[in-house]
Amino acid sequence: MTARALVLDDFLPYRLSVTSNLVSDSIARAYEALFGLTIPEWRLIAVIAEAGTISQQAIGARTLMDKVTVSRAAIALVDRGLLARRGNPGDKRSHLLELTDAGQDLYAAVAPKALDLEARIFSHFEPDEVARFTAMLRRIEAVTLDLAR
Repeated sequence: MTARALVLDDFLPYRLSVTSNLVSDSIARAYEALFGLTIPEWRLIAVIAEAGTISQQAIGARTLMDKVTVSRAAIALVDRGLLARRGNPGDKRSHLLELTDAGQDLYAAVAPKALDLEARIFSHFEPDEVARFTAMLRRIEAVTLDLAR
């Protein structure tokens, strides 16, 4: 059997990365221009909005962002008055994060814009295509996590 040649444009991990970067860059420009948020900062706000109160370690595990990125984003958001940080009674070495009223207001302003951008991107596809694509992304994620173990 002849090994196939690596053609970068046909290499699926590369295609996933390029597409992800295009979408992330588009979102980053919008969030930065409208709200002064970086992508990691927005991810923290979104995760905390869903969780209510959560540790930085749990955010890292959920988003697969490294500790330094989560920590820098958390510090920036605390400094802006969007997050509150308090001691974690279950683990004295960590902190719990929660949205302040200003953070909740920001989330309420950003979330509809995020959903609108998603709708604009995926309006070019049939709902069943989006559902299959989402299912495939979840499967790719699960397989990749299994391979990493």
